[in-house]
Parts: sequence; structure tokens; C-alpha cells
Amino acid sequence: MATTEEALRRWVERPRALLVGLGGAGTETVSDIEGPGLPEAIEALAINTDGHHLYSQNVSQKLLLGEMELHGRGSGGDRAAVANLLAKEKDRLVSVFRPYHLVFLFAGLGGGTGSALLPFCTAACREAGALPIPVAMLPFEVELESNPTRRENAQATLREMIAAGGFFVVLSNEKLRRFESQPIKSVFQMRSTYLRQLTLSLMDMIEHPSEINVDLALVRRLIEEAGLSTLMVAQGHMGDPEALLHQAVQESFLDFEINEPGPVLLHVEGGSNLSLRTHHRILETFRAGLKHPRHFVFGTRIMNNPSDGVRVTVIVGKLKAATVTRLVQSSGARQG
Repeated sequence: MATTEEALRRWVERPRALLVGLGGAGTETVSDIEGPGLPEAIEALAINTDGHHLYSQNVSQKLLLGEMELHGRGSGGDRAAVANLLAKEKDRLVSVFRPYHLVFLFAGLGGGTGSALLPFCTAACREAGALPIPVAMLPFEVELESNPTRRENAQATLREMIAAGGFFVVLSNEKLRRFESQPIKSVFQMRSTYLRQLTLSLMDMIEHPSEINVDLALVRRLIEEAGLSTLMVAQGHMGDPEALLHQAVQESFLDFEINEPGPVLLHVEGGSNLSLRTHHRILETFRAGLKHPRHFVFGTRIMNNPSDGVRVTVIVGKLKAATVTRLVQSSGARQG
């Protein structure tokens, strides 16, 4: 565990982030996210047990696990086999995560490697003193219905993540089906573009001072206490806050329901012509749309130049566990 002095020293530095792809789907996601325009403070790493897939990805740093046990051939969907070899990898992973303030962990659930690595790496980040942002991608319903192993792997990971507590974001592949007439590759690139936008919005929010400031300590405290959560972002015209809310809640790839008010952190970024009245309308629209949370914290950054566009970044915490397990559990019930 990082000492108090080490933690304090690192948190006054410029925030550094690591994007980590876990397993096949996670690695492909990070390969799509990493590219031109990514800030220097954000680095990328791919971790897999399948060497052929790992080294075919366009990710700047790569880490192959289980060379002796799995011979670089992947897990074959065997989550337990990956979990069994991780104990001896703990020190190596803690060392990898230690230099960073935030670590975004991307994993597709259902396969053996990503499903086993997500809870393990989340715990390793905490031990390293880094703040983990775990992002799970739920399989399509047809995968859960036709493959009991994928369903069981996803269920096991969800149970472990929820039991461990802390920030946890889930995307649903079923939400991709609204683009089902488009080529498969372009649809998954949409998802990666969405995740890139979420990542950059959160980093931008904590890296740059604001007129109404949201500092790194506040974000860290809310994220650590948020539990099952969602991270939303919307960009659009400042005069249409209802469209911004709809984009954030209805057009996302995130799997969640807001059944009751949870803590909300909202950040607005707008041009120098953003008026107090318009700013208030945006805040009130989101507050009402998010069920009037009792703990509603907001920050605002005003850019130097006038603009009709705004960007709203929102963290909503303490969602019900059923919101991410519903697809898995209902699929299992139909099979039974």
C-alpha cells in the first residue's frame, strides 16, 4: 500500500492516467482509443493471455500474462484458469499501476481473461494508490442465452465487482443494436469513440482549474464512495439543455437505471458568452432529470472565446445493483 507521504506527493503533481485493455475486447477498445490527439498525460497498456491477439493490437505498451501456464494461447474462456495464475502477478501489476493517479480498466465480460482481470486489476490499482475507473462491457443477450460459460463468467465478475464496492461503470452491447444496419466494425468504433470522449472529459475536468472548481480530491472522494455508477457526457447547444440531458441519458451506451437519487457530480464547460441564466437552466434540467439528488455538486469552466456549444460531464453514483445484473440474470432465468 502506498504511504501517506507518497500519496500526497503524487496527488499534487499533474494528473497522470493509464488506459488499460484487459483481454480481447478490452485490448481492442484501448487500441481504438489510443491515437492522435491523446494528451501526453494519458498512456495506454494492453494486458492479455493471448499473445497472438495482444501483439496484433496497436497499443504502445503490452503485457502478456501466464506465459508458462497458458503458453500465450489465451484462456479458452476458462476464467478460473486465469484467476489461478494471477496471484503471482500481483506485485508486477501493482508496480505497473503505481505511477498513475487514475487507471481506466476496460474489459468485455464473458471471456476468461477480461472477466478475471477486471476485479483483480481494480484491487491492484487500489493497493498501488491509484484510483481505478473500471468499465465493463456486457455481452449481447444472444451470447448470454446461447453460451452458459459466458453467462457464468459475466455473473462472477459482476458479483465480485459489486461486493468489492467502489466506482464501477457498465456498458451494454445491446444498446449497440440501434445501429445494427451499419457495418460491425464501425459500430464497435462508435463505442470506442464514446469511451474516449468519457475518458478525455473526466481527465479535462480534473486537470484544468475552473471558475467554479472541481478539484482532484473531490472527484476522488466522490468516485471512491459512488459504488455502482455511471459516467455520462453530452455536447451541444447551450440553449437546449433538454437535448443535452437526452443525449447524456438516452443516447449513451451505458447500462443503468436511476431508480432513486444518488450523489451527482456535474461539470459544465462553455464559452465566454455563457450567461448565468443559461448556466442555471442547464443545472436545473439535469437536476430534475436525475431525480433531484440530495447531494448535487457542480463545477463550471469558462473558456476564453465565445461559443454556443457546451460540454456537460456527469458522474451519478449509488445506482442499484440490479441495473447491471438484470440482463445476465434474466437470460439465466429464460434458460432455466
